[in-house]
Amino acid sequence: MGITTISFILLSLMAVGSGIMMILSKNPVNSILWLIVLFFAISGHYILLNAQFLAIVNIIVYAGAIMVLFLFVVMLMNLNAESEPAKNHRLQLIAIISGGSLLLILLSAIMTVKEAHPVMVAAGNAGLIKTLGKVLFTDYVLPFEISSVLFLSAMVGAVVIGKKD
Repeated sequence: MGITTISFILLSLMAVGSGIMMILSKNPVNSILWLIVLFFAISGHYILLNAQFLAIVNIIVYAGAIMVLFLFVVMLMNLNAESEPAKNHRLQLIAIISGGSLLLILLSAIMTVKEAHPVMVAAGNAGLIKTLGKVLFTDYVLPFEISSVLFLSAMVGAVVIGKKD
């Protein structure tokens, strides 16, 4: 077994374990922290697939910005157990029936597969930052510059709107 296979197995176990812990956690803050661990595991999978740019963007955007925003919102909401609404037993029954139906559909789809066809990952330069930058600044330089001007004007507009008189 190579280092890539061992890394894939460890990252997969980390992703599945943190996903399960995210669902089973009673505290919403702990759920968000487990989701951040899940995003790091997915970024590790991106690195194994030779897509370093996607891994970096996943860490910066999802694990960094969006999860901090989720954490901030959950902490501001001040969720208490006393303010929790009463649980509807009919909704729980419907959820169990739909989950069981999804499980049966997934099992029947897995059983109908006759032969496994392994996916061969090419070891090319498609996901490298150097290749992406070269294509971005040669073939797509005009749309890139137009979008940067639009983002700059949006930031200036946000500052002007948010500024007090």
